[in-house]
Amino acid sequence: MKKYLVFIAVAVWLCACSDYQKLLKSSDADLKYEKAIEYFDKGDYMRAQTLFDEVTTYYRGTERSETLLNYIARSYMGQKDYYSATEYYKAYVRTYPKGQYAEESKFMIGYCYYLDSPDARLDQTSTRDAISELQEFVDIYPENERVPEANRLIEELRNKLAYKELLNARLYYNLGNYLGNNYLSAVIVAQNALENYPETTYREDLSMVILQSRYQQAVQSVVEKRQERFIETIDEYYSFINEFPEGKYRRQADRILREARKVVPE
Repeated sequence: MKKYLVFIAVAVWLCACSDYQKLLKSSDADLKYEKAIEYFDKGDYMRAQTLFDEVTTYYRGTERSETLLNYIARSYMGQKDYYSATEYYKAYVRTYPKGQYAEESKFMIGYCYYLDSPDARLDQTSTRDAISELQEFVDIYPENERVPEANRLIEELRNKLAYKELLNARLYYNLGNYLGNNYLSAVIVAQNALENYPETTYREDLSMVILQSRYQQAVQSVVEKRQERFIETIDEYYSFINEFPEGKYRRQADRILREARKVVPE
């Protein structure tokens, strides 16, 4: 029975492939267009996209051209080819800036970049492009129903950029005095991140990197700068606990203060 069912499945598949090949060779653009929509509705985005591409020239300049361009972009989305989808959504916005799919396409440009945004440890060009495009969508279409979603994605992407800066700051901290004063670099990177992404969920972590770096800088200072740098560490400590009095690093911060007070008594 199982062999019989497998045989039927294979036969159906071969028949479908044969029909598709005949369709590709057909010169009937309307038939290809209708079948492409059928494939699209079934989730067979690769065949749909291929057929849509085949009739693009035929429908150029007609009313169907606008819908066709939208279908191609969505077909690439279905295949998770976000780069190609972005290019077609951009083409739609350029060609039909006031078209029926203009707002959706503008959002989808940013959303494609969002989906293409890699791990924080990698290059974040797509992340920045996503933020730029989504913010532009919000600015142009403030009443669109997808604005809250766009704002949520922007916040998530900005947080990713802040996390990348946290990783960079920690890297400098771990390098210590290797080939230079990396503690100072850690402070600068963390401070810039706090300035650029004040709403980040990594704010406490970035602030702690600054405090730790100040402390290590003081500990490893030459005698002439030791007192001054411990004073900077103490000032940093109070800034830290004022913002995070019950934070996860409180005990660690208190330990730094105790050590600093051995050098700079109250």
